[in-house]
Amino acid sequence: MDISPLNIEFSDLSDFISAHLGLRFPKERWRDLERGIGSAARELGFRDIGSCIGWLLSSPLTQRQIEILASHLTVGETYFFREKKSFAVLQESILPALIRTRHTAERSLRIWSAGCCTGEEPYSIAILLDELIPDLQNWNITILATDINPRFLQKASEGLYTEWSFRDCPSWIRNRYFERKKRDRFEILPEIKKRITFSYLNLTEDAYPSLTNNTNAMDIIFCRNVLMYFAPERAKKVVGRFYRSLIDGGWLIVSPSETSQALFAQYATVNLPDVIFYKKESDLLRTAPSAEAFSSLSVEAREVSFHPQAHFISEPAAERVFTQEMGAVLPLEDQKQATAESRPASYAEAAALYERGRSSEASEKIAVGLKDCPADAKAMALMARIYANQGNLAEALQWCQRAIVADKLSAESHYLLATVLQEQGHIAEAVLSLKRALYLAPDFALAHFVLGNLTRQQGKLKTSEKHYANALSLLKERRPEEVLLASEGMTAGRLMEIIRSTMFKETVA
Repeated sequence: MDISPLNIEFSDLSDFISAHLGLRFPKERWRDLERGIGSAARELGFRDIGSCIGWLLSSPLTQRQIEILASHLTVGETYFFREKKSFAVLQESILPALIRTRHTAERSLRIWSAGCCTGEEPYSIAILLDELIPDLQNWNITILATDINPRFLQKASEGLYTEWSFRDCPSWIRNRYFERKKRDRFEILPEIKKRITFSYLNLTEDAYPSLTNNTNAMDIIFCRNVLMYFAPERAKKVVGRFYRSLIDGGWLIVSPSETSQALFAQYATVNLPDVIFYKKESDLLRTAPSAEAFSSLSVEAREVSFHPQAHFISEPAAERVFTQEMGAVLPLEDQKQATAESRPASYAEAAALYERGRSSEASEKIAVGLKDCPADAKAMALMARIYANQGNLAEALQWCQRAIVADKLSAESHYLLATVLQEQGHIAEAVLSLKRALYLAPDFALAHFVLGNLTRQQGKLKTSEKHYANALSLLKERRPEEVLLASEGMTAGRLMEIIRSTMFKETVA
């Protein structure tokens, strides 16, 4: 049955696609939309496009169904070192400056390829870093690659390409960094592949920046040939969230066809040779106190020594010590309630500012509040989150420690400490902090999920499966739209879909 755009509510359908996927299909692209939906209809189990559209507009969708739509409506057309001028500026100016700055300090770089398609862009970035940093093995490099199309991500994670992906690319790149396979296919070398983390992320619906999905404290964000498919209001929202995901002085790189003075108004426009990049101007925590400034918070703060190094003791011994500590502080519940009641209004104002991405103002409010209520653990935890989102992990770690000293019963603070330790590469210590969080809050679903991820990294697959199963069991008792504790906006339904997808991929593998 041939149904043309003239007798279908394509206007409603395009609004629906924009709301759920962020993709824009104006009237002149309705034929493309019709073809994509027609293809998706068969996979979704419909015999004709009309029935599929009627169902889409009247039924809530699962994450899996959204992913099927994305796989039929997004375009995968890219190649290695696409837009050479942008990569030339990156190679000759931006990356060398970052490398010089970091070489004598923490030796870390964080780069996000948002809308990574089939992987050519993040692999190009990894190759470039390999060329520029001789002692790369001594660096903590994060290259996050996300996309809404699961089939693109699958191909990207395989790292297999044809000659077409190397068009307009120097032959030495293919010869040095790829191994020829059967049927004239080329596979990226394992040491390059392992430097990329591929992950599903919906730029319209998912939460970012977030410690949970590693989208915080980015030095550089690539989002090329993606924003052009978004409705203007959606693009503006995404660009604003990228701004929050960047550290001060961080760079946003878009396609030359996507540059816009209005869309990127909050960024500094930097005109470089033949390209325009956008930079996050300094939003330093000018009045934010360091954790050291509160070294005399209380007698308890002076007497309790809480350092990540303490996590290196054996897990059973550490858990015994922690159990004893919890037993000793349980009577402090009344003190905890008193702190909540005396918390100044500045904390609520700070939290609201933080949610809107105004971290500098939020930190100022927290500083004021801590003068009136110096043992406010929630305020300290929020300060830790602000520093972590700016990439200042040392300061974030100290604020986590202060928050835990002030309130040992805060599962959220132990969870936050674990995310900071994880980002620093201290996996065993992060695992122990997550166990402490679960001791305090056994129904902490997000802690179970992250613990599942970390134990999987440690090769403890059965333990990982157990934590995933525990998380799923807890999430089934929540409303799908319920926002989870410490998730920065992630809902129970979304986390459930992520866990199921992760477990499915492991089963297939």
